Amino acid sequence: MFRKDATLKRSLGVVVSLGAIAVVLSGCSTPAAGGGEGSAKVAAVIKGLDNPFFQAMEDGINDTATADGVDVTIQAAADIGDTTGQADKLTALAGQDFGCFVVNPISGTNLVQSLSQISTAGTPIVNIDNPIDADAAKTANIDVATYIGTDNEAAGGKAGDFIAEQVGSGDVAVIGGIAGDVTSAARIDGFKAAVDGKLDIIQETAADWKRELALTAATDIIAANPNLKAFFAANDDMGLGIAKAIENAGLTGSIVVVSVDGNKDALQSVADGGLTATVAQYPYAIGTLGLQACEVLAGGGDVPANIESPTALVTTDVAADALAKFPQPFEEFENPLTDLLAK
Repeated sequence: MFRKDATLKRSLGVVVSLGAIAVVLSGCSTPAAGGGEGSAKVAAVIKGLDNPFFQAMEDGINDTATADGVDVTIQAAADIGDTTGQADKLTALAGQDFGCFVVNPISGTNLVQSLSQISTAGTPIVNIDNPIDADAAKTANIDVATYIGTDNEAAGGKAGDFIAEQVGSGDVAVIGGIAGDVTSAARIDGFKAAVDGKLDIIQETAADWKRELALTAATDIIAANPNLKAFFAANDDMGLGIAKAIENAGLTGSIVVVSVDGNKDALQSVADGGLTATVAQYPYAIGTLGLQACEVLAGGGDVPANIESPTALVTTDVAADALAKFPQPFEEFENPLTDLLAK
């Protein structure tokens, strides 16, 4: 299903056979093959697999576990808004015999109660993609060994710089994820900082990370603002909804739309001339790094407190290369855990 070539070996320190098949789950608990003698059992709780971003993240965790002989159990929320269901899944795992937990919370606080139990037991916690709220973690005495994720402000900034270059000046609109979400807010803040004094943000709205809501919102914005030059979307699913609204209005190529994630559908849309660009952030790499951090911690090693995962702006001229190497980064990435895994 995915190409496992030398790029992954060099960039992420993982060896996966060419015949390995990535497994896409539907929220059920599935141990990866392997689990060699002495290897730690790892539990991973991630966001909903209704979004391809988290499907790729799951693939990164599974493939790395298979390659490294780690016994991993993955649970996923029913959908990207299933905060209670995700917390229940972590609660069910918290009392079991796992040597490390990888968590990708839907919100900054929805997993805090179970994480407190895990931390009290002395089990390492690796936080990926969406950060656990620092104040809530402190209050609940949660010790997070490392946070692994995108610099979301920088990702939004890359999108802003590109849009400003493309349109020069004029009106732009912003469509974010769930109102109050820290990831969405950081991406929008980065975008705003990049276009400050260059472009006029005439409307900002939330579409809950969902394509259909973004399609509706963008349709209304386009109808009300005939001079609109561009959209920024905080994720690819919303970006694809915006691109469809632009297509429906007969304005493809006339309105720039840039989103964040680098999902395969978004890369194909860039190649086909729908989305103008996406800031790819490689969830497969985030999943790989999360599993590898657990390997280091379970072996008694230390990991950096923060690990920044790679990002890259994907435009039409590099979309084919990005697609060919998906889900791996098409630009070289130096993995800070490689040397620690070798010890």
